[in-house]
Amino acid sequence: MQYERLVFLYRCTLRNWRRHLQTRQLGNLWPVSVLTLGGGGVGQLWGATTQDECIATVRAAVDNGITLLDRAPAYGDGEAEVVVGAAFEGKLPDGVRVTTKHRLGTPAPGEVAGNLERSLDESLARMRLEHVDVFFLHSNIIPDDYDASAYTDRPATRWSTYVDAFVPACEKLVAQGRIGAWGVTGIGIPDCILRALGGATKPAVVQCLSNPIDSAGELQYFEGPSRARELIAATKAAGAGVMGIRPVQGGALTDAVDRDLPADHGVVVDFNRTAKFRAVARELGMTAAALAHRYALTMEGIDTVVLGCKNRVELLECVTAAAAGPLDAGVMAEVDAACADQVK
Repeated sequence: MQYERLVFLYRCTLRNWRRHLQTRQLGNLWPVSVLTLGGGGVGQLWGATTQDECIATVRAAVDNGITLLDRAPAYGDGEAEVVVGAAFEGKLPDGVRVTTKHRLGTPAPGEVAGNLERSLDESLARMRLEHVDVFFLHSNIIPDDYDASAYTDRPATRWSTYVDAFVPACEKLVAQGRIGAWGVTGIGIPDCILRALGGATKPAVVQCLSNPIDSAGELQYFEGPSRARELIAATKAAGAGVMGIRPVQGGALTDAVDRDLPADHGVVVDFNRTAKFRAVARELGMTAAALAHRYALTMEGIDTVVLGCKNRVELLECVTAAAAGPLDAGVMAEVDAACADQVK
C-alpha cells in the first residue's frame, strides 16, 4: 500500500518532525503548529477518498504534531466535522484545537444570532464537542450597496449585517464560553476586510491567501487583485492571527490536477498558467505541492498553513516539506520570478 511505503521512507523525518515540531503564535490567542489540517480534503471536496481514509488522516495529522483542525459545515455537507467526531469520539487529544465556520449570508438583523447559534449547535453535534476555539464568518463581507449578483452559490454578508449583528452575536458566544474567539475568511472584497481589521472590535483570526500567485481561483467573486499580501500585513498589524489558506490553490500548484474539472474552472485556469512554477520545483528536486507548501510557510506573516489533504499520503508529503524548513531567500526569489506575470 502506498501509505505504508511512504511511512517506511519518511520514518526518520517524521520522528524528527514530532520531536522538533515548530509552533507559531496565532495572533493574540495561543501557539499552534505551523501546519493546520483543513477540512476540504477530508470533507471529500478535493478528489476521491473514503471516510475511513479521512478518519485515519485526521488521526495521523494529530499523531504527527498538528494541533489545529479547521472545519466547516460547507466541507462535504458536514462530512469534515463528522470525521472529527468519529476520529476522537468527542475527546480531542490534549493541546488540539478546532475551528468551524458559517456561511451567514445577509438574513434579517433579528435572525442573525439564532442563525449562528443553530449552525454552531449542528457543527458541535457532528464533532461531538461542546466548544470550538475559533468560529469564522465563511461568507464574504460586501458593502451594503454592492451588486451581489455574482454570489450565486454562496451568499455574501453585507457590511451592516457584519458590524451590527454578526460581531455582537459572536462576542456573546465568546462570553458564554461556546467559542474561544471569532474570525473572518479573508478572500472577499479587500476593502471590507481592511475595514473589519480597523474596527473597534476586530476579528481574532483572518484566513488569508498564501500562494505564490495570490490567487483564490474560483472563489474570487470580485474584479481586481486579491491584495493577499496587503491583507496579511494588515492582519498582523491589527494583532490578529493569520491562517494561510489555499497554498496549492485547490490543486493548481501541484504536479497534476487530481479530479475532473471544466476547462474554465479556476483551478484548471491557474494550473495551465503556472508551468514555470512546476519547472522550478523540478529543478529543485521537489514536487510542486512540496514547493508550494514550503513557500507558504516562508511567507512573511503566516502563522499556520492550512492543508487540504484528503489522505495520509498527501499529509505525509506536507509534513515532510514542513520538516525541511523554510525556503532560503534565493529560492523564494526564483519562485516569485517564475510567477511574477501570473500574480492576481
